Amino acid sequence: MCPQSDTCPRSGPEPSDNFITELILKNNFKTPVQTLEYQRIQWSPDLVDRVLKRLWNDGPKALHFFKHLDRHPTYKHSISSYDHAIDISGRLRDYKTLWALVSRMRSRRIGPTPKTFAIIFERYVSAGKADRAVKVFLSMHEHGCSQNLHSFNTLLDVLCKSKRVEMAYSFFKVFRGRFRADTVSYNIIANGWCLIKRTPKALEILKQMVERGFEPTLSTYNILLKGFFRADQIKEAWEFFLQMKKRRCEIDVITYTTVVHGFGVAGEIHKARKVFNEMIKVGILPSVATYNAFIQVLCKKDNVENALVVFEEMIQKGYVPNATTYAVIIRGLCHAGKMVRAMEFMGRMKDDECLPNVQTYNVVIRYFCEAGDLEKALEIFEKMCSGDCLPNLDTYNILISAMFVRKKADDLLVAGKLLIEMVDRGFMPRRFTFNRVLNGLLLTGNQAFAKDILRAQSRSGKLPRHFKL
Repeated sequence: MCPQSDTCPRSGPEPSDNFITELILKNNFKTPVQTLEYQRIQWSPDLVDRVLKRLWNDGPKALHFFKHLDRHPTYKHSISSYDHAIDISGRLRDYKTLWALVSRMRSRRIGPTPKTFAIIFERYVSAGKADRAVKVFLSMHEHGCSQNLHSFNTLLDVLCKSKRVEMAYSFFKVFRGRFRADTVSYNIIANGWCLIKRTPKALEILKQMVERGFEPTLSTYNILLKGFFRADQIKEAWEFFLQMKKRRCEIDVITYTTVVHGFGVAGEIHKARKVFNEMIKVGILPSVATYNAFIQVLCKKDNVENALVVFEEMIQKGYVPNATTYAVIIRGLCHAGKMVRAMEFMGRMKDDECLPNVQTYNVVIRYFCEAGDLEKALEIFEKMCSGDCLPNLDTYNILISAMFVRKKADDLLVAGKLLIEMVDRGFMPRRFTFNRVLNGLLLTGNQAFAKDILRAQSRSGKLPRHFKL
């Protein structure tokens, strides 16, 4: 499991965010003043924000760090640091802390800002509390932040991206007059219908826009084009694209990227490649996102070797691959069973100063687990826990599930330790996961450990609902 230590080295006056994160993770953080010697550190909003980002997947420690630094005699938290802490509180569903932080911002007269409320909307919606998000929007002025068109559009966007499009559209119809809905508002609703593959409704929004005197933008057309591809309406998508060209729309790199990706996902690699070549001929240079889309579909629908050819071609032309580029290549190599090369690309990422994110780590861990190499998967997990990139809920679920494959008592002990660790980091396991681990421990003669888990988590109040001792 993630290493723990009771000792920590002394820090210099200007330690890096990585060094501070390691100190926090290696200590129980019962005495944060002594641990960080924070009065000697030259704290800055940027440094604090970077530490909070690194601690994102260990919410309790992130908030502990934030709260203790809030008592610093000279340093004062910035708006962005409060926003990070509010975001983490929302992820933990610790709404009491979330609103206490909002009140603290207001008492210091530094917020809350529209961005703060955008974070709150997203956290309530992702927790299945969309009604609560709407109520928060309607009460923003009570917290010293007036609603405006931008915050209206933000709420619509959050609702649509969570596929609560019917709710978003109803809200839109009621308040579009009050907030003077603009082209962006209509584009958000159109995109929402496209996300749930209801392109006729998206076309209705286009019609409404025109009837109300709004000129559809290139973004509007790109949204609809992507919607046709998402709904597997390949013929309609191609005809729509041709109409865009016929009407002399100023087609951009996003349009071409959408078509390349759309044809690729549909398995029509030849057409995807043809469109990719066409865009270069008409003078529209591919972006890194275009290459990422093309590489991804080659990995999924063609073969990873062809994807690697495009990857190398991209580098030769002077493009700098980003985390997404590497992630799709690594996933493609893992899927092809080429784990050694996948790990080589992980190393190459670091050489290019492009650190793997949690999704990339999860892909590699998953494939090692599926290959039966649990030791290697755990080795990579330990590396994550060192502070490079903390594991998330998916990481724990992947590893816990894998511990049941070999049906070994030792593996189930590991599953139990992982379960405790994930709860300590603020992740709530599903009831199924909790039951599975406890039953596994009981069946393999680890009754004492199973009871310890139940007692510890019962005391902390973090047992899944309906679970009893």
